[in-house]
Amino acid sequence: MPTAGSYLSRDELRLLRKRSDWRGAWMVAHAWGLIFGAMALFAWWPNPLTFLLAVTVVGARQLGLGILMHDAAHGLLFHDRRLNDWVGNWLCAYPQLLDLDIYRPYHFEHHRKTQQPDDPDLPLSAKFPVSRASFLRKSLRDLTGVTFFRQYRAAMDSPTRPADGGAKRGLAKPLVANLALLAVLTAVGKPHYYLMFWALPLATWRMWVTRLRNIAEHAVVRDNNDPLLHARTTIANPLERLFIAPYYVNYHLEHHLYMWIPCYNLPKAHKLFRRKELEPRMEIRRGYGAVLRLAVKQV
Repeated sequence: MPTAGSYLSRDELRLLRKRSDWRGAWMVAHAWGLIFGAMALFAWWPNPLTFLLAVTVVGARQLGLGILMHDAAHGLLFHDRRLNDWVGNWLCAYPQLLDLDIYRPYHFEHHRKTQQPDDPDLPLSAKFPVSRASFLRKSLRDLTGVTFFRQYRAAMDSPTRPADGGAKRGLAKPLVANLALLAVLTAVGKPHYYLMFWALPLATWRMWVTRLRNIAEHAVVRDNNDPLLHARTTIANPLERLFIAPYYVNYHLEHHLYMWIPCYNLPKAHKLFRRKELEPRMEIRRGYGAVLRLAVKQV
């Protein structure tokens, strides 16, 4: 079985591994800019449409902050480890009740044992395909907040079981981060926006798009033992990148092959694979609709 190093040259990998502190800072600023921009849009033009738009944009950017926490777990946001971990925790993880220090060893275990019986993430993908009725029930639980409260209650009950990165490590720092966000919104005269446009998206839309992400990454793959097939890349259109798949999370196969490549270089890795005519051998789908057609039985 070929290894990841079989596909790209040392020079190609050297270029792809290059990190940029400015890119890392820009992505974090971009995520928070869209979050506050969505709130500002509703404040300027309050109506049901802008409310739903704000909730979905914020929920997707909360997932985006989770993705940036993931890059920080790999040490890819900033060259300086202390800055990398500080930003990964205080600006990405803690506001969502997550913890980078718990997520990192858990996530590396997933990389070591991808799609194997002892992969800690296997329960997220092993149950698929499911019936349409089952998927609709899961989606309803996500969009009504039931999944959120179940996951975080389980995380609080177990010091070793993360809820996508969070566990019972103490709530002091996440509480401080959320109080800081509440203070910012209070300072601009919108304290209620914390519930409307932070807590609500976190408990609803973020949970649903996280489910879609989990399905797309590893569910119903063709071969659990082939490095080109045990994870999936989903080619996302601009709307999918805005509402479902921010910050290159859709290039998951490339990430599993080369987990030390910053997320913004994953599209470059994908182009290299195409040039080498490896794409037909890879697990790739075009759009999240195509993934759902695989993972949800049409009965």
